[in-house]
Amino acid sequence: MKWKPLVLANMLGVILSVLGSAAFAQSLLTPSASDINSSSRAALAALYSQNAAAVALGKKARAVLVFPDIHKGAFLVGAQYGFGALLRGGRTLGYYRTGAASYGFQARVKKFDYALFFMTRAALSYLDTSGGWALGTGPSLVVVDQGVARSMTTTSMRSDVYAFVFNQQGLMGGMGIEGSKITRITPSQ
Repeated sequence: MKWKPLVLANMLGVILSVLGSAAFAQSLLTPSASDINSSSRAALAALYSQNAAAVALGKKARAVLVFPDIHKGAFLVGAQYGFGALLRGGRTLGYYRTGAASYGFQARVKKFDYALFFMTRAALSYLDTSGGWALGTGPSLVVVDQGVARSMTTTSMRSDVYAFVFNQQGLMGGMGIEGSKITRITPSQ
């Protein structure tokens, strides 16, 4: 049974090589600003059509950062990535990349969208001055599920940032956005 550690080490090496190649390819395959804009706006419209709490937050938010088409894949070691736009009043304020890594017993592929509603100037400022925001650090973040959405009123909104995860496709245990790092990018036009 001396071969099992060797097989596991080789599997881990292959996975890390693939993830390294994917990170390199990702930088070459960053979508254009117009692609990110259209996808982000379509995703936000879809969220608004499904969720009245998101509409109410959108009216009060300083800006909304929308990440359409987040892709998450895993086999023991996992990664997720995607690109999004920061929107306010019909204007795009900037473009961002999100990414995260995980490890543990996991084997699936998933696609989902998420939107971050920035409610305070301080939270919005932190996004640009932090040099990359790791969700779960910095401004207070509340992930809005169906229970929170039902009890939410405009007077009960006290957090800096509210997150909605929506349009999930595929199956994966442990799906979440905490630990994701958000970094500003400059895509091609």
